[in-house]
Amino acid sequence: MEAALAPELRHAEQRERLRIAMVAACPFPANHGSAASIREMSEGLARLGHEVHVVTYPLHQDIPLAGVKVHRIRVPLLKPGAIRIGPAAHKPIYDLLLVFKLLQVLARHDIDIIHAHNYEAAMIGWFGKLLGRRPLLYNAVTNMKDELPTYGLLRPRKLAALLGRFLDVLVPRAADTVTAVSDELREYLIGAGLARQKVYVVPAGVNLEMFSSADGADVRRRHGLGDAPVVIYTGAFEQFQRIDYLLLAMQGVLREMPQARLLVVGNVPNPANLARYQELAARLAITQSVLFLDGVPLEQVPAYLACSDVAVVPRTDCPGHPVKLLNYMAASKPIVSFRGGAKGLHHMYNGYLAADHDYQDLARGICHLLKRRDVAALLGANARATIGGTFDWDTLVRGIEILYRELRTPGARSASRANPYLKNSYVLRYYDRRQQHGSARDERRGPDRRHAEIRVDFPERRRVAFPH
Repeated sequence: MEAALAPELRHAEQRERLRIAMVAACPFPANHGSAASIREMSEGLARLGHEVHVVTYPLHQDIPLAGVKVHRIRVPLLKPGAIRIGPAAHKPIYDLLLVFKLLQVLARHDIDIIHAHNYEAAMIGWFGKLLGRRPLLYNAVTNMKDELPTYGLLRPRKLAALLGRFLDVLVPRAADTVTAVSDELREYLIGAGLARQKVYVVPAGVNLEMFSSADGADVRRRHGLGDAPVVIYTGAFEQFQRIDYLLLAMQGVLREMPQARLLVVGNVPNPANLARYQELAARLAITQSVLFLDGVPLEQVPAYLACSDVAVVPRTDCPGHPVKLLNYMAASKPIVSFRGGAKGLHHMYNGYLAADHDYQDLARGICHLLKRRDVAALLGANARATIGGTFDWDTLVRGIEILYRELRTPGARSASRANPYLKNSYVLRYYDRRQQHGSARDERRGPDRRHAEIRVDFPERRRVAFPH
């Protein structure tokens, strides 16, 4: 890959190290999607020799950090409380204090770039940009139009969606450059009025070595799973994750395979939603086949994945990139996912994609891969192979580094269009050799059958690839 770099990009990588302020308006480090991505991105940039300062809340979990400096706000009169995902009463106070902490870090450490993650951080970063006169890169991981209504803070839901849409239009405009974690989110932001040339796709990443030598035998012994087929979900218990669909699908799976078991492995404790899903499992009469685990430490997740036979992403509406999906792929797991959450997957190439909201289709996919272990193994191997050079942090942070240098060098922005570490699209498509050789398809002949996705239950043999 180094040999393919243009001379000006090679030269850019050899210049002085950068000092980066990561604004994380969330508990940090913590065992959930955004916080985990910020940690791994920061560590990856530090491995490249950059000086990374994370400006964040006082809340955190005991997760090791390598090469990263953390600056926390202090609120002596306010108890930190438990880590939770989503809105909380203390957040407005924390966010106000983060503005002052960011300005302090900018001044004391001669910061070059502000890198803000998600909405609150983008607004905090805007004050840093305005008052500290530093360029701002905003990393968009979701949209508020879809997510805000799920928290139940505003009624009716249409009002929450309207406020979310307003934030989607307003907040990203504060940044000099915006990265979106998926093609879908990039197009949404452009549709909300953001200039196309200002937005790049930089997906979430994963550290492959974390999943390379995990052993699930102890997990099976500890939970009495024996040789039972095991289906797994890992991640948050928030309602937008649609664990209700997973439980409904599992009811269908158990009708066909009564020996199967489901592990629902939560990362951040959420007693209210845990009780809700336990009650749903009881109503569906599947309690004996479902094991709920809340607050599982990050270091144990690879072992839980290693003990499983099929991993599931039950989220439907997902403009972002589920980190759990990358973990599944890195662990070589056969994956069943609704299409809305299937970022980087292609049906029967590296996963089984069910129609959104069709939990019966989700159940069919789970049963198919539990019964066809040969097909499951092939999809899992393809999922793992998809990660390397595309979704691994060592690749992605080099692409981010080039975006940083563009922000530091006005007039150099066009270089990113040839960024060797970032792709133009992260949606797998059928590979068309005629397009590669410059021959265009005759539109009068109608759609190319090789590009029509036919619903199949056998492995995809046509070549699929990310667009160059």
